[in-house]
Amino acid sequence: MNIGRPPATMTEIAAALGVSSATVSNALSGKGRVSAELSAKIRQAAEELGYVPSHAARALRTGRTGVIGLVLPDISNPLFPQIAQAIEQAAAAAGYGVLIADSRGETAQQTAAIGRLIERGVDGMIVVPRRGSRIGDIGTPVAIIDSPSTPGNTVSSDHRNGGVQMGRHLASLGHRKVLLIAHSRESNVQNDRIGGLEAGLGKDIRCETLWVGDLENSHGAGCALGLAARVADGFTGFAAVYDLLALRALTELQRDGVDVPLQASVSGFDDLVWSSVVMPSITTLRQDLATIAECAVEALGDAIADSQTATGDPLVARQNREGVPMMLVARQSTGPAAGAVVSAVSNAREDSR
Repeated sequence: MNIGRPPATMTEIAAALGVSSATVSNALSGKGRVSAELSAKIRQAAEELGYVPSHAARALRTGRTGVIGLVLPDISNPLFPQIAQAIEQAAAAAGYGVLIADSRGETAQQTAAIGRLIERGVDGMIVVPRRGSRIGDIGTPVAIIDSPSTPGNTVSSDHRNGGVQMGRHLASLGHRKVLLIAHSRESNVQNDRIGGLEAGLGKDIRCETLWVGDLENSHGAGCALGLAARVADGFTGFAAVYDLLALRALTELQRDGVDVPLQASVSGFDDLVWSSVVMPSITTLRQDLATIAECAVEALGDAIADSQTATGDPLVARQNREGVPMMLVARQSTGPAAGAVVSAVSNAREDSR
């Protein structure tokens, strides 16, 4: 590539090789009847002359921008930048750019974000919905990342099975009274995780669910959860449905003089970037975000292709209701219940990070 001069055009490449601009276009796009030998010469000349493809011209020619949208429910939550990074990497590998919009946890803002992306001409979009909301026909191909129980879900973690794994882990450590900690009754993801935890703990273990959102409606955001009183009542396990709640529980217990994990075990979901470095490090379920992103981008790409043909449903990405497996990562925040005889060895992975 020649430094200091403007990128070459297809016309200049054609003149340098003594061929037509149409031949150059066909060779660079992989279309038309151009011999392999000539195509190789054209691509080499394009590289040497510094040719840069025009995305605007390609959009006019194909009707596609090569850009997809990504709508996240709350970019301030540490989980969603991790999802955005995974989506961007998968999209880049598939030849797409990504525009990101944040719904800030509000349904109206989610609708507005979708509208802004459509106005900018995205070929399709991936939406991680605000909890409890459903994404209908928005007039462009869409893939949904939420939970297998969500109508229209495209791909997601198997949240229920993740809960089952954590429930069995706590049961194997001898915990017989476990408090499940969730925030929103409207969230399909949280409800699936709660259902899995209950199933994994089994009928012989007493468990109750604390809905933090209900408590905050009465006592204000950030209010105490009253966990020390639960310890006094015999609860030894505290299973939160995401790591931020687990950290909140851990902090409150430690503040009130409860030793974790000697007196109480705390667990979470999602394996956020700091979950392995707090003290004690948090036992959690890790999502396979790379696989989820690859499946979502692939499904959306198929839906985009279908939208320009007569085959299939042009607006809805194909669905995978099985869910991508989650991995249990055992760390320092869970241990045997005080006085319990541990009858089974947990199959959790001990993370060394």
